[in-house]
Amino acid sequence: MLHHVMASIPHEVLAAPPQNNDELNTGRLADWLRQIFGPLFLVIVSIVAVFFLFTREITRFVQFIVLAIGIGVVFYVPNIIETTAKAIAKALGVEIT
Repeated sequence: MLHHVMASIPHEVLAAPPQNNDELNTGRLADWLRQIFGPLFLVIVSIVAVFFLFTREITRFVQFIVLAIGIGVVFYVPNIIETTAKAIAKALGVEIT
């Protein structure tokens, strides 16, 4: 089975020289996190909101929606993750290049 998997990989991928870049590349990390956790966040918020509405707990529903909006801002506002990470690193004394 491994032979079939290796045979299905394009030759350009197999023949590509290994990259000797030892630096940690986090340029696309925020986008990856948004793609993974964004839809999951929306599903969880929807399920919990519907639960609170069906149990007629309006106060908890409103509290949950305010919290969900705050967390949603972190996921969907562009560059907020990068800005927050840089601010934390600067506060800890890490040099930012």
